[in-house]
Amino acid sequence: VAATMGMYDITEFGTDDKLWQLIALCAGTGGSILIIGSASGVALMGLEKVDFLWYAKKVSVGAAVGYFAGIATYLVQNAVLSGGLMDAV
Repeated sequence: VAATMGMYDITEFGTDDKLWQLIALCAGTGGSILIIGSASGVALMGLEKVDFLWYAKKVSVGAAVGYFAGIATYLVQNAVLSGGLMDAV
């Protein structure tokens, strides 16, 4: 999230803009795709002795599906609430 702060003009995208909500969603859930992408994943590796390759094979695909499903749900929800999706129907 900190890396994107300087990328977008605050006058164009206000502090409560949907862009920032989507960035927060992506940052908060995206680390689950790779176990080393989050502090909780690193803790899991240390405490439960979970191997990186095992996690990549067994969990990463499901985490990626959930990640993209969450983004799609967020986009559809915003479209419905703003009336954009219902105009096309």
